[in-house]
Amino acid sequence: MKMNKLKKPLLLLSMAALLAGCGANANEKSTADVNDSLETVIEKAKEEGKLASVGMPDTWANWVETWDDLESEYGIEQVDTDMSSAEELAKFESEGENGTADIGDVGINFGPLAVSKDLTMPYKTSYWEEIPDWAKDDEGHWLLSYTGTIAFITDKQNVDKAPTSWADLKNGDYKVTPGDVTIATQAQFSVLAAAMANGGNEENVQPGLDFFKEIAQDGRLSSAEASLANLEKGEIEVAVVWDFNGLNYRDQIDSDRFEVTIPSDGSVMSGYTTVINKNAPNPNAAKLAREYILSDEGQINLAKGYARPIRTSVELPEEVQAKLLPNEAYENVKAVENHAAWDEMAVKLPQLWQQEVLIHAN
Repeated sequence: MKMNKLKKPLLLLSMAALLAGCGANANEKSTADVNDSLETVIEKAKEEGKLASVGMPDTWANWVETWDDLESEYGIEQVDTDMSSAEELAKFESEGENGTADIGDVGINFGPLAVSKDLTMPYKTSYWEEIPDWAKDDEGHWLLSYTGTIAFITDKQNVDKAPTSWADLKNGDYKVTPGDVTIATQAQFSVLAAAMANGGNEENVQPGLDFFKEIAQDGRLSSAEASLANLEKGEIEVAVVWDFNGLNYRDQIDSDRFEVTIPSDGSVMSGYTTVINKNAPNPNAAKLAREYILSDEGQINLAKGYARPIRTSVELPEEVQAKLLPNEAYENVKAVENHAAWDEMAVKLPQLWQQEVLIHAN
């Protein structure tokens, strides 16, 4: 028998309320109240019965199990349109009151940006107190679900010796794939990680830009996407990715063929946050999704997808813990401390990347 994912008393209350209530008019847009209790959110979410996510595909951080659980537990059917963090916010903004997306998953630096553009609906969840202060907005417009650390994934069929440091990467003779820094959070943090390993920080990413500039000048910068398909086809030699993506790709294709390493001379840890569309057609389903994502089962689902849960109190099953890299691999990893500075830099970074790095790419 499948176990309940949220607090059992609240589920019993919500079931009673649902039986006593009447169904919502299918032609009316759903409404949400920031003061609704969890049992009310569950009741309204069940009435909505569907959820449209963006940037939360099945294969990213094992979202598929969370979507399956939401459907089996609450009858909520989910569909996703995969897109970058920037594209998600652009969709929220362009559609305005005619929003078609309910919830998205964006890099931490896009959370404050979404708030500044008045695109989000706040919802703190019942796990609010367990989220570190650095990982959440004071009003609940955004809060991290999981963390990620920049890592290397190497196709050993293409590369004789996998790099274990930025120094190795710089001195190699293989193509390096950092991703599209102009739009993707993962790629932007790759630049920050390289900067931090070479004396930079959130306010000074020049060492990271200089690092990739040399890679580009050597003709080693690849514009290919570090996707599962490209890795499987052998079109990627070394890519710079989040650890959870690298581990997921490795195990999906061939764990012997690919090696995933955290650079020993330094890397950066950040994370991804859910953002609920201010104009979500199914706002309560979106709130329930965030609630479930932060529950024990939701956090374990993310860990099954190699993402490290934001709630450190969650005890991972032994077989799930074994899927992650050992803790000692993270000894030289730093978290983003100056978020305001990084938020400003992330806005400037796409243009800097084009001016200082891409101009040298072959």
